[in-house]
Amino acid sequence: MPNTTPQPEFVAFFATPIIEAAASEKDLPRFSMVAYSGGVMRVDGFPHPVVVDLMGLDVPSQSVPIRLDHKPGQGVGHTTRIEAHEGQLVAEGLISRDTSSARDVARSGSNGFPWQASIGGPVIEAQFVPAGERVEVNGRTFEGPLHVVRKMVLKEISFVDSGADGETKAVIAAQAKEENSSMPKSEVTEHSETQETTAVESNTKPTKEGWADEETVILEPSTTGTSQAASATTENLQASASAHTLEAQAAATDIRSQLRKAAAEETRRIVNIRKICKGQFPVIEARAIDEGWDLTRCELEVLRASRPAAPAVHSAPDAPTPQVLEAVALSASGGSGAFLEASYGAQILEAADRLRGIGIQEFCELASGCRLPRFRWDSTGWLQAAFSTTSLPGILSNVANKSLLEGYNYIEDAWRRICKVATVNDFKEHSRYRMTGSFKFERVGADGELKHGKVDEQKFGQRADTHGIMFGLTRQMIIDDDLSALSEIPRQIGMGAAEAISDAVWELLLANPVQSDGKAFFDADHKNYLAGAETALSVDGLTQAEVAFAEQTKPNGRPLGVPARLLLVPTALKVAAQLLMTSINLNETTTTGKPKPQANPHAGKYEVVSSVYLSSPAFAGGSNKAWYLWADPNRLPTIEVAFLGGVDRPTIERADADFNTLGIQFRGYIDFGVREQDHRGALKMKGE
Repeated sequence: MPNTTPQPEFVAFFATPIIEAAASEKDLPRFSMVAYSGGVMRVDGFPHPVVVDLMGLDVPSQSVPIRLDHKPGQGVGHTTRIEAHEGQLVAEGLISRDTSSARDVARSGSNGFPWQASIGGPVIEAQFVPAGERVEVNGRTFEGPLHVVRKMVLKEISFVDSGADGETKAVIAAQAKEENSSMPKSEVTEHSETQETTAVESNTKPTKEGWADEETVILEPSTTGTSQAASATTENLQASASAHTLEAQAAATDIRSQLRKAAAEETRRIVNIRKICKGQFPVIEARAIDEGWDLTRCELEVLRASRPAAPAVHSAPDAPTPQVLEAVALSASGGSGAFLEASYGAQILEAADRLRGIGIQEFCELASGCRLPRFRWDSTGWLQAAFSTTSLPGILSNVANKSLLEGYNYIEDAWRRICKVATVNDFKEHSRYRMTGSFKFERVGADGELKHGKVDEQKFGQRADTHGIMFGLTRQMIIDDDLSALSEIPRQIGMGAAEAISDAVWELLLANPVQSDGKAFFDADHKNYLAGAETALSVDGLTQAEVAFAEQTKPNGRPLGVPARLLLVPTALKVAAQLLMTSINLNETTTTGKPKPQANPHAGKYEVVSSVYLSSPAFAGGSNKAWYLWADPNRLPTIEVAFLGGVDRPTIERADADFNTLGIQFRGYIDFGVREQDHRGALKMKGE
């Protein structure tokens, strides 16, 4: 998963540099360092250890500024060489700045102060490696959790007095005696420092090659020029320098001897560990070498591992998860791939594919997690054992719910485009009120008095009813061992629920019910019905419908002012309606001598909605020629569909079967009501 922890602008890795003495007054002190060993570091700003990928370290120039404590105003010098070598970052350079910071670094290093180096730069890209995963960086393998800095720009290197490794310590191998001690301190400058050799050892174990895995930290000689005192002679200075050089060489030789000795001891330890393990315990051998065990501990671990082991316990493979079993049942009945991918992940679908072809009885055994009796011998016992578990009924309910929802979405739902969807809280008759008063702004007189608006209302009814059906997992289905029945039957129930709503909406629309004023919903007296040959769907017919729709009025006689937005047509008129809405130019013939514009005045004016129910012979009043103009249902609803509690999808529940039924029963139901509202929100054109 992606890491959202904010990363620091600069990361810093610490090591101790080597400061070499200047050969003369004109020469500048040099330094060199192993700036980064390529291993794991603890860096401020990162919650886990950090490894920098040297392949992604951008070094824009071999000459990088050297500073003190990462402060731009405390310059020290510059680098002359930066190189990534054998998984480490090596840098060399000169203390070239003539600043107090540069003199402080050179003088303090000569006095034996254990300077450390810190490289810094902005992190461009960082990768988080979770726990348990491994990653290979800089030729080595690391185990998470950790951060891998994949891209970083090296901006500067600084001398710092405290690094990330608190165990690092400095050991002074040789130190020159101060000459001309009688000279006043005020006459001593940065060029009168004595020559010395300082070595700093890293508190780490040597590897096979005898060198530390962590940062190698060494300070080498740093000498300055001769004394400025007039009494010092050239011969004395040369003699003193020669003596100090011999002492420094001896100290360096002693350190190399210690490293060789440590490497030899490590080699002997590894050889003895391999002799103890004799190639029979590779895991113990690897841990002993890697973790630095002594020989006694290695022998004890080998002794424990050599004891006779208890007989191995072979457990059954892990049972499939409920989600896998749900996917198996849905795919067995031909569930669409898109629906399955939207409901489950790739791993679940892959596991479900391995169980393809199992039957109901094996499915129930996997779901219950136990061995069930043979159904043909004891059907009652099988049902009791299977459904006494907590997992199988829940899995079957989830399968039924998903199948029902899939089937519910299969059926045409064009009614949602023309109906307002509302909510009721019970099954009582509900009244809908629509304000119809006059809210016209009147001119305010000189006295500043505002007149009250007139508020009237129209009343419409609404009521929800329950629609549902029962289905069961019968004894015959279980004997037939057809797994597709588990999801195919609920899918059909879902389709039935969607059809129930569609049937109710379109049946109400085509029935043209009589209203409280004794007239049909679509009636000439309501100014929402036109008939005749000129009402056929065409440019002229659409123009006539547009004018009639716009002439609807409020009860006070003023214009209604609600425009039409939808063009509702049967399937036979769908293409003609789409052409009228998308064609820019017209190619209709005209009466001789009567010109007609070529441009289409209705292009893009209405949204086309088509339904097969409008021309279905199963409904009285269906026609393949009649069409409608419709207002926005949320602005002026013509038909309202109300759902109990706002639940617009069917619900499925499991129930124990009756005594006279062998099997398990499920029931699906949905609570809704459909009722016509304001007749002014729609206009019907008979089309003939």
